[in-house]
Amino acid sequence: METKGTAVLSTQENLVQIGKFVLFSISAGIIQVVVFTVLEEILHLPYWPSYLSALIASVLYNFTVNRRFTFKSANNIPKAMLQLGIYYALFTPLSTWWGDALVHQGFSDYLVLGGTMVVNLVTEYCVNRFIMYRTSMNTRGQKKTH
Repeated sequence: METKGTAVLSTQENLVQIGKFVLFSISAGIIQVVVFTVLEEILHLPYWPSYLSALIASVLYNFTVNRRFTFKSANNIPKAMLQLGIYYALFTPLSTWWGDALVHQGFSDYLVLGGTMVVNLVTEYCVNRFIMYRTSMNTRGQKKTH
């Protein structure tokens, strides 16, 4: 169902969508933690390049699976990537800054990473649901009729 260009989902559809987003984000989080750990513990890179590289790997994976399976969007991929890019143009420098600052204040690297990942999960879901895919949810696989 749509109203004024925005897809309207039932309560159950919303809960399933949120559940999928969280599960895929957890798998993206595992990728992020593994990359972060390899870069920081094995290669001994400082926090910010480890975090930034891990975030990029996680974002690419998460974008791909959530677009296809959670939001089932046939939306223009470059447009969706641009919109997500704008979100990350704001989130990445802020989270890199606060993460590095908190680590330098003595907080555990992994505690900071975990907290940042939770903030990322909530804010990215909102961007995906209410901006990127608001008018194109569940359009993947639908045949266009003229």
